[in-house]
Amino acid sequence: MIKILICDDEGIVRDSLQFILQKNFRGECESETARNGRLAIELAESFRPDIIMMDIQMPGINGIDAMREIRKENRNVVFIILTAYDKFEYSQAAIDLGVFSYLTKPINKDKFCDVLRQAMNQVEDRKKKARSDLLVKEKLEAVIPIIESGFVYSTIFEKAGGVREDLGYRDLLGIQEEYAHIIVIECGDELHRGELSNKVGAGIKLQKNILIFRETIKEAVNSIIGEVMANKVIVVVPGKSQAEEYDERVAKIERMRSLLRKLEQQIGLKFKAGIGSVKKWHDMPESYREASETLSQGMGKVTHARDMPVGCVYEETYPDELEKTLFNALEQGDVEGTKHFSEAFMQWMESSHPKLNNTIRLKAVEFILWAEHLAYMQGGMVYHFDSRADYLDTIISFESYKGLNLWFIQKMGEAAGHIAMRHREKTSNAVEQAKAYIEENFTADLSLENLAKQIGISPYYLSKLFKELEGINYIDYLTKLRIGYAKKELAESEKSIKEICCDTGYSDPNYFSRIFKKWTGITPTEFREKGVSV
Repeated sequence: MIKILICDDEGIVRDSLQFILQKNFRGECESETARNGRLAIELAESFRPDIIMMDIQMPGINGIDAMREIRKENRNVVFIILTAYDKFEYSQAAIDLGVFSYLTKPINKDKFCDVLRQAMNQVEDRKKKARSDLLVKEKLEAVIPIIESGFVYSTIFEKAGGVREDLGYRDLLGIQEEYAHIIVIECGDELHRGELSNKVGAGIKLQKNILIFRETIKEAVNSIIGEVMANKVIVVVPGKSQAEEYDERVAKIERMRSLLRKLEQQIGLKFKAGIGSVKKWHDMPESYREASETLSQGMGKVTHARDMPVGCVYEETYPDELEKTLFNALEQGDVEGTKHFSEAFMQWMESSHPKLNNTIRLKAVEFILWAEHLAYMQGGMVYHFDSRADYLDTIISFESYKGLNLWFIQKMGEAAGHIAMRHREKTSNAVEQAKAYIEENFTADLSLENLAKQIGISPYYLSKLFKELEGINYIDYLTKLRIGYAKKELAESEKSIKEICCDTGYSDPNYFSRIFKKWTGITPTEFREKGVSV
């Protein structure tokens, strides 16, 4: 029901317009009247009209001023001006207030009904859009926690660190920042000397109050919140800078203490938190490790990783970011990237220590041994106890950076190459297994989920591998096999099209016919009648 307010200082005008409303719009609207601008402002607050018909010239507060006041509180109300004067006198003020239309006195009934119908349609369209927007918002409110949990899991637990960009979580959540840090929050019934009691029961209670928990956290901190795991929740806080000065760190701790106190009041549990240091996205697993260890070791309600010995502290000039980038490339089997960053690291060592010494030699050997260890652990290399017997003699024999650089880059690249080969073997083997299984079972009801279960990997990962290695998605690959089989049967057997449909793995002949035509350009019947050879 649309609410309409008629404001005019002439009683006969108010009565006439109400009579027209009742006669022509019965059941579609309810109305109120006001004899001056002051009453109109008061009614606008209590009645909350959708449409206001406002006389311009009234004693006391005039129509323009009344509309200006009402607009401050109700930006959606539709104004229709009633005036016996030239509308151009008020045109600019009306434009500023978003006036819908003018009705000149004496008011023509048909014109009044036509303008009011248009205004009512506009109100209905706005309400319909508002309802639609609210429905979308409600659906998003249900989906966003799932998306955020996926993002947190991907950020913390993905191999080689950081968020898998192909999943598009950061774009989906509108995250522009290049840095972030992790907070791990834990709950219990009581907190005594850094230990929480009844963690299992508290975790269940927290799960029941997760909406309050999420809303309270988000009101205080721009963050992405994971799901409850046992009695803990992982919170990712994006940031614009990696710098974290002492005062900023202290302020961060105080804000978190205040936030935990508020959570305790609202949920009735005790909380403690560990805060990891600010990192780039690919180093989030490290920030998570720091936050987790800080949480377990800290005696207070909130502890920051920088306040406890939970991570390696590098000397100021050491290129720790370059080291991490190098080993990220290596773990991903990126041979060219590994060589590039290995060369960059050697350039840093040469610029920092122009004269080759044993410190440089040991660092090179340290990196190579660790790179090969990673290759061993991934199954990319077979371990032989004496395979590196000559490394010590080799490293000592170098008298200049030139020879050391070549040997170092070669060994690092070889380790990355072994890892890359192992990755290819694993993925290729999975796809070959899938193809073999499809070949044997393509006439059955073979879903991607069932196939992935047979291979022992997730449907998403299998689909991704299939597309990468075969250049075609799983459904198209399966359909291609089925259509090929159907063409052979149509050309060489006497089976009915319905029988061939079932034998091909389709239960609906009409659907089979549509798919067949999509792939061949003709129907199964036309294919058989033309005697097309396979």
